[in-house]
Amino acid sequence: MSILTAVSLERVVERDLDLCVWFNRACQYQNIKRLFALISWLGDGKFWYALMLVLPFVYGNTGWNTSLQMIIVGIGGLAVYRLIKARTHRLRPFMVHQSINLGASPLDQYSFPSGHTLHAVSFTIIAVNCFPALGWMLIPITTLVALSRVILGLHYPSDVAMGALIGASLAIISLYI
Repeated sequence: MSILTAVSLERVVERDLDLCVWFNRACQYQNIKRLFALISWLGDGKFWYALMLVLPFVYGNTGWNTSLQMIIVGIGGLAVYRLIKARTHRLRPFMVHQSINLGASPLDQYSFPSGHTLHAVSFTIIAVNCFPALGWMLIPITTLVALSRVILGLHYPSDVAMGALIGASLAIISLYI
């Protein structure tokens, strides 16, 4: 690795931490902390499982097919993100930096990539592709889930960005299969 590459990478890591600290400042306010802890808790599957259960009742066979596609992509996403986490071992921001305040309990000790974001993005892309009218609700929820992970000190912005990229990739691949 060249010196220039090492310096550039170091700057990216510094900016990632700077953004993490900046977003995490919101946890100083208890109402914001509680709101994003709730969003994160719902984004841990509860909201998405409820959506998968409701779609068949609202949209019939197309809803069943969409829910099944979401389940398959969800299982694939779980496998991919667990494999990456097991290989990278990137500790969560609050574990490494004293300036980061923990806003909610982590599911495990590693942060890269964000599984919450991966699943939120993949499920939203699939659902909105089949039912565009759901976009007004699902896109803001997905955005809030992604933000919650950084605000709560559980992920760096790069963890969330990579989770979103993986989730979008899995959803798009599933739409073309």
